[in-house]
Amino acid sequence: MDGMHDMGGRQGFGPVRYQPNAPVFHEDWECRVNALYGHAVRLGLFTMDAYRHAIERMAPRHYMTASYYERTLTSLATLLVEKGVVTRNELEAAAGGAFPLAAPSAPGRSNLTPNYRFQSGELVQVRNVDFAGHTRLPSYIRGKRGVVVRETLAYPFPDAHAHGVVAQDEPTYDVAFRAEDLWPNDSDPATVHVGVFQSYLMPAGEVARGS
Repeated sequence: MDGMHDMGGRQGFGPVRYQPNAPVFHEDWECRVNALYGHAVRLGLFTMDAYRHAIERMAPRHYMTASYYERTLTSLATLLVEKGVVTRNELEAAAGGAFPLAAPSAPGRSNLTPNYRFQSGELVQVRNVDFAGHTRLPSYIRGKRGVVVRETLAYPFPDAHAHGVVAQDEPTYDVAFRAEDLWPNDSDPATVHVGVFQSYLMPAGEVARGS
């Protein structure tokens, strides 16, 4: 889905804040939230893709003002309410006030293409598709052309895995893009490598034929 989390190539958000040798946790509650989230995944209550999608579903203002572990807490609480483990009323009673949750999820989708295997050195086109559910397709590469560098092992397809939709595992491809193609007239010469799931790609020749 398009959301505030998909910030690649966007401007106007100020410098990236970086603290050398920063501690993993700044407060005790952050450690507890991280432990609860990891325990829920191990119990099979939800997948990593579902966890990411719940963060993506946060209200933009909430997402932009929340810390890393606040987002984790919002995702965890949202999914536990959706799975029936706890109710929102119980959360708000324990918190002593309002407990913001993420918006409802859109439906997922299964694999998009036949099982076509791309080869190293092949010119490919990224599909220019919008999707309301979870996806690992960055908006800044949609519709762009790049060259396949290598293929990885197969992974669960995130557009399906976040929503409990049946799909085949598929590989990602390390695709090299020219920065000048991604951001025309606004970038220095450079190569940008992106791991792109197979369903997000098509042979560049298909675009030329209008398919």
